[in-house]
Amino acid sequence: MSIQNFANQFVCDLVAYEPGKPIEETARELGLDPESIVKLASNENPLGPAPSAIEAMKNESSGVHIYPDGGGYKLRSALAEKHGLGLENVVLGNGSNEIIELLCHCFLNRDAELIAAEHAFVVYKLMATLFGAKYVEVTDPDFIHDVDGMADAITENTRLVFIANPNNPTGTLVGQEALDRFMDKLPDHVVAVFDEAYYEFLEDAPDTLKYVKEGRNVCVLRTFSKAYGLAGLRIGYGLAAPQVASILQKARQPFNTNSMAQAAALAAMTDQEHVQNTLDTNNAGLRFYEKAFDERGLEYVPSVANFILVKVGKGDELFKAMLKKGVIVRAMSGYKLPEWVRISIGTQQENERCLEVLDEVLPTL
Repeated sequence: MSIQNFANQFVCDLVAYEPGKPIEETARELGLDPESIVKLASNENPLGPAPSAIEAMKNESSGVHIYPDGGGYKLRSALAEKHGLGLENVVLGNGSNEIIELLCHCFLNRDAELIAAEHAFVVYKLMATLFGAKYVEVTDPDFIHDVDGMADAITENTRLVFIANPNNPTGTLVGQEALDRFMDKLPDHVVAVFDEAYYEFLEDAPDTLKYVKEGRNVCVLRTFSKAYGLAGLRIGYGLAAPQVASILQKARQPFNTNSMAQAAALAAMTDQEHVQNTLDTNNAGLRFYEKAFDERGLEYVPSVANFILVKVGKGDELFKAMLKKGVIVRAMSGYKLPEWVRISIGTQQENERCLEVLDEVLPTL
C-alpha cells in the first residue's frame, strides 16, 4: 500500500502552487540562451536590488556561520519607527507568505473558515485546505474585492478574512471608505488580513495601519520582494496589534529570516532613490501596455500594481507560444481565468520585446 494512503487526504488532493517558470529551466528545455530570455511572470523588480542592499549582503556574508538575530531586532525596530508602531507590532517572515502561513497555523482548524475574494492570491485557498478549514470564496465584480459581500459572509466559524490590496492577479484596489465600512462590521472573533505586497506602488494608498494603531484584530502584510527587489532573499513582515502579533510570534520558527536578508532589507528600506526609480519604470511600463492594448482592441484590467492582466482568448496556449520564443508571461487558468494572462512590468526593452512576441503569436492561436 502506498504511503499516500496514510497521508492527510486533503493534502494529497491539493494542487501544488506553481510559480513563474524560471529562466534557467526555460533555457535548458528550449535550448535558448538564458541572456535572451525575458521573464515577465512573477512580478519581480526589473531593476534588481538597490546597490546599498547588495553591499549590505556582501558585508554580511563573512558572518553567515553565525545564526541570525532570531528576533530581528534592528530590522523590526527600523520598521516600527518607519510605520509609527512599536517593536511589539512587527513580525518578520520568510517572505510575507510565511506570515500567511503563521496566521493559518494560529487561527485555522477543521471547524474554522477563511474568506477571500474569487480571484485573489491562490495561496489563501492552498493554506485553508492545508489546515483542513473551509474556504469561502466571495465573487468580485469587475475584479474588485466586494468587501461588503465578504463582511456579509462572516459566520461564527470565520477566523480569517484576506483582503489583497492591491490584488494579485487583477491589480485592482479597494478604497478607504469601503475598508472602513468593512472594519465597522468586523466581529471580535475574526482577524482581517490586509495583504499589501504591492503597497509601495500606490500613489494614494488606503491607511490600514490606523486599524493596527487602534488595537483592532488585523494584520497588515508587507514585503521586500517587489518594489525593493529582494524576492530571492524571502523577507517580509506583518504589522499587527500586540494581541495578534504575540500569537504569531509563538508559531514562528526560530531564526526564520536569515542574516543576509535582514541586512539587505534594512539597507533597501532607506534607499528611496532606488524605490523611486522602480516606481518611475513601473508607471512608464503600465502606460506602455495600456496604450498598446487599447490600440489592439485587447481587454485589460487597469492596474495599480507592477503587472497587468490582459484577455487574449487562450491563455495557456499563448503562454506556451510565447515561451518558445523566450518570453515568459503567466497563464491564469489556475485563477479560473483561462482567457487571460498576467504580464509583469519589465524594463522598456523587455516590455517592447514582450509586445513584439505577443503580436507574433496571438494571431496564430
